Amino acid sequence: MAQKKRKRQVRLPIFISSVVLAFVVGVFGTVILLTAHFNAQTAATGSYPAGFEKLNAVYQTIDQNYYKKVSKKKLMNGAINGMISSLGDPYSEYLTGSDAGDLNNTISGNFEGIGAEVQKAGGRIQIISPIAGSPAKKAGLRANDVIMSINGDSTSGLTVNQAVAKIRGKKGTDVKLTIKRGDHNFNVTVKRDVIPVKTVNAHIVKKQPTVGYIQITTFSNPTFKEMKTAVKKLRSEGAKSFIVDVRGNPGGLMDQALKISSMFLKNGQTIMKVQPRTGQPEVYKASKKQDGGFKITEPTTVLIDDGSASAAEIFSAALNQSAHDPLVGTKSFGKGTVQNVTNFRDKSEFKITIAKWLTPNGDWINKKGLTPTTKADYPSYAYLPVVNGKKTYQQGDVNTNIKTLQKALTALGQNPGEANGYFSPQTEQAVKAYQATAKLPQTGKLDPATIDKMQVALTQKISQNDVPLEKALAQMKK
Repeated sequence: MAQKKRKRQVRLPIFISSVVLAFVVGVFGTVILLTAHFNAQTAATGSYPAGFEKLNAVYQTIDQNYYKKVSKKKLMNGAINGMISSLGDPYSEYLTGSDAGDLNNTISGNFEGIGAEVQKAGGRIQIISPIAGSPAKKAGLRANDVIMSINGDSTSGLTVNQAVAKIRGKKGTDVKLTIKRGDHNFNVTVKRDVIPVKTVNAHIVKKQPTVGYIQITTFSNPTFKEMKTAVKKLRSEGAKSFIVDVRGNPGGLMDQALKISSMFLKNGQTIMKVQPRTGQPEVYKASKKQDGGFKITEPTTVLIDDGSASAAEIFSAALNQSAHDPLVGTKSFGKGTVQNVTNFRDKSEFKITIAKWLTPNGDWINKKGLTPTTKADYPSYAYLPVVNGKKTYQQGDVNTNIKTLQKALTALGQNPGEANGYFSPQTEQAVKAYQATAKLPQTGKLDPATIDKMQVALTQKISQNDVPLEKALAQMKK
């Protein structure tokens, strides 16, 4: 990206990402990415508040009098991190070394890890959303899951960067996470892999062949091009209307969200507004400059959930409030702030919240999310904790994992009795019945093989019972 050198000001190309590092991480969000280079001479032209004299005095005292030698770079990074952490903002951070590189890799849609967006919440690390098709998604992790420990080490007090450093690793290696979901804690082992780089998946809905289904997993560099290709292909196959699925989409690049939103809007309609601390909001509108003249005028419905964040919320709000397209699903995540990222000469990066972003109607959805036009959710069994299948449970045992597995058995068509965590004779009969249907040895015990088979079967059942999608399709028939 070409850059002009300017004195005491920076250029602001548009971009979006959120806590972009996730498990090398797929953290996206609502960000205006600012790219600029600063050096000591440029900084020196500015005037500093009196408090900086104290800061310099502390720095000099530590450098000259501390009982052992301290890295000047470490001291400076500590001072920078201290200022940023005092903001109490999970989206403002200072990135150095590989963390800064991870941000750029995520933006391009090409990185390795487990594929989940994370943020700091209540002293712990919280998942905003796992990326579709990623190891995190396949392992059953969900939006709002809290990571309590990483490979046995507590996440209490860790920064996002520190947590990410522990979670990252080579493709094919495992990371063990302790997850809190609601009132339950469970362990899950995730195998790191290359995160899917294709951001748009599309097909004709078989039972409604005039409906084209389009899933956008993230908004990264190739998304606009992939979206155009998908729509053209679906049209050639007979699509007369579209369902756009941004469930579990943690966001990404703002310019991609603007371009794709513009496709669905008439030129001149508002996509979003950016409200800085002072002054009037900057309004972004649909135009040929945004979408290149490629328009989608077919009836469209958007699917959202609590994993739809940032750029996904910009897109959803634009289609809902400007194009009057319905939203189906559950309330979205609610990330309504804008960040910019400054690149320094030493390859470190500084990301800071600089503004609010507002919907076309002027709503600020931060921590509130978008409310769907039609509420529709997965069945309750879709939210069961993942059970670590390393133990064997049998009649007479009492355990919270047994309670979870009893609920899973019920969802799979068996009758284990009351889901109370007690492995009763009735539960044993239900296990044997399931083992018979799954072609497993009929031991009546919940052994690792049975638990694993049950959880795979439950995942398949969830995908086959997509209530929000079914409700969206039903609406399109009207």
